[in-house]
Amino acid sequence: MTHPHDDPAADTSAADTSAGPARMRLARYLASAGIASRRRCEEMIREGRVSVNGQAILTPVCIVIPGQDVIRFEGRILTLDEPVYLMLNKPAGYTCSSQDEHAEHLIYEFLPENLARVFSVGRLDRDSEGLLILTNDGDLAQNLTHPSRQISKHYIADCSGTFTPDMADNMLAGVEDNGDFLKATQVTLKRRWPDHVFLEIVLAEGKKREVRRLCASQGLTVTRLARVQFASLKLGNLPNGEWRRLTPEEINDLKHMATTPV
Repeated sequence: MTHPHDDPAADTSAADTSAGPARMRLARYLASAGIASRRRCEEMIREGRVSVNGQAILTPVCIVIPGQDVIRFEGRILTLDEPVYLMLNKPAGYTCSSQDEHAEHLIYEFLPENLARVFSVGRLDRDSEGLLILTNDGDLAQNLTHPSRQISKHYIADCSGTFTPDMADNMLAGVEDNGDFLKATQVTLKRRWPDHVFLEIVLAEGKKREVRRLCASQGLTVTRLARVQFASLKLGNLPNGEWRRLTPEEINDLKHMATTPV
């Protein structure tokens, strides 16, 4: 086993072993095994939940050799699966977590048990619904959700309250809320009644409950919220509670958007 002080530049996922076995960072290995995004895996390592060859590891700056080192997460041996890319139309009332003792329902109830372990790319809160990407590709997940990438997410918000054009202008300019700067990149009026409105809101980052908080800052209460597009991927007519595998073209488009400089 290599050690935490080894050169982190040795991180690689290449299959070429002419110079010895392929090596990669521990957090990247965990993400590739479908545990979580690389950023979250780094936190899990620091929490003491990972061991390599029987040795507890507390720093993500650790290089491992897949197929040679024995990596355990919470005592369970991890192996690398083939990449999996799914889209789920998440219903309201389901939590985006693999384990949550306080959640009544988890999104993984919709997936077959024999599927490789996957995690959600970003999250939808329990009461929101719509497009959710699920994968075990930690690199793609990290690139799609990193704020610097400015990947767009489209939402349809069903709101109660009286809507005015000034409200859209305010959301586009940005508002301060509990120490966060919240900002939409696009606000489109889809339909309006005297005390009710449908809005399409596009975000480039996506802070916790950002759409709901943006609307609340303008006196609007979101009664139903659905994500209909993530980057180039559109929900389309996928039924509520159903999932499907992404096509090779969809996967390539996502990877291209996730790696193209802003």
